[in-house]
Amino acid sequence: MKHLILGGARSGKSGYAVDLAVRSRQQVTFIATATAGDDEMIKRIAQHQAVRPSQWQLVEEPLDLAGALLQCNHPGHFIIVDCLTLWLSNLLAKGDSHWQDGREALLAALTQLEGNVVMISNEVGMGIVPLGELSRRFVDEAGRLHQELAKLCDVVTLVTAGIAQELKRT
Repeated sequence: MKHLILGGARSGKSGYAVDLAVRSRQQVTFIATATAGDDEMIKRIAQHQAVRPSQWQLVEEPLDLAGALLQCNHPGHFIIVDCLTLWLSNLLAKGDSHWQDGREALLAALTQLEGNVVMISNEVGMGIVPLGELSRRFVDEAGRLHQELAKLCDVVTLVTAGIAQELKRT
């Protein structure tokens, strides 16, 4: 099963994904895309780590998400990816070719996965159009990625104020 979880910042997306993984009773791998570039981000990462069971495997991969997914791919295994928008930012910072290659590799990898994968991403397209070129590009690329992933996923959920609303189930 492939599951896309969307929502705003601090909407409860990660907590919802953690709950799904715990209830699955499967072996869990958590793929983290964040990098600890400053003190505030170090604290955010620590807060996320504090709510995850310690026996879960952690893979920190800010760029090669497709490779990490394929490496962790096992039937009956549960993978959480947190978060796609941080991964998008990481690749956009590297340049257009990195982003295009990374997106294509992710979409191809998803068709090969045998276990369960939950991908968390920030829904950024519900606000005003940003003023800066880079910000607009980020919103555009995130929106396109979410649309492509929603087509490939069995389940799509929007989390708002800690409440999960199922948008799609096939």
